[in-house]
Amino acid sequence: MESAEPRPHATTDPKVLTHRAYRDDRDLGARQRLYDYQRPVFDLPGLVLDRLRGHGGTWVDVGCGNGRYLDRIREQRSDVHAIGVDLSPTILDRVAPPALCADATRLPLQDQSVEAVMAMHMLYHLPDPHQGLAEFARVLKHGGTVVASTNSRIDKSELDDLWSEAAGTVLGTGRGPRRIKLSDHFPLETAEEFFRRHFSHVQVEELSGLIEVDTAEPVLAHLNSYRAWADQAGVPFDAALAQAAQSLQNRLDRGPFTITTRQCLITATL
Repeated sequence: MESAEPRPHATTDPKVLTHRAYRDDRDLGARQRLYDYQRPVFDLPGLVLDRLRGHGGTWVDVGCGNGRYLDRIREQRSDVHAIGVDLSPTILDRVAPPALCADATRLPLQDQSVEAVMAMHMLYHLPDPHQGLAEFARVLKHGGTVVASTNSRIDKSELDDLWSEAAGTVLGTGRGPRRIKLSDHFPLETAEEFFRRHFSHVQVEELSGLIEVDTAEPVLAHLNSYRAWADQAGVPFDAALAQAAQSLQNRLDRGPFTITTRQCLITATL
């Protein structure tokens, strides 16, 4: 009897990603909007444009999502041919062409055909990030550049604590399971090691800051944006979210709630 194929982890499962997590940009938008409250402000699309300022020709935004980066590139670099790529066909509905529905590990592009690849907060969705990095190296021209980003394992640890406490209350265990963290599969702590297997020059810049909120809505929207992985949470999701809302409001009654952020920007060239 043949053994069954191993089930992919939910945060890398193409069906979960395309049909639930990124069916549209509501959950992605909620995660992006939380950074509106961060200080210092990091203009990630602007940083990408700066790191790629010496390049022209064709750029590919792999995992382009709602097109946030593509919009800025097309606005500020009309000389660049910017192509969006995403696994979810429906999230691409709002992205102006050219945009391709494709797997990041099988890009429909010729060898050495592009000058730049962007992979912003998406490599952790690949079952094997090395396959994606090898594909980026394949399509890049010599001297081409990849700009990518991810979060640290300890990014937003205050949200980890808020969720675990809420889950523990719901389960009656004191402290419950930790929340799903997408970047665990490709964290800041190992990003440079991954990239150095495929690229000659790698630079990792840490971007740390503080998010301070005086209202619960952006935090609860962020937590709710992980609903696609609710069956992985180890706790009734709605009950834990309601308990987190109550706990958060109790804290906000005493003053602003602060969240520590730690992410990184990776620039790599062949």
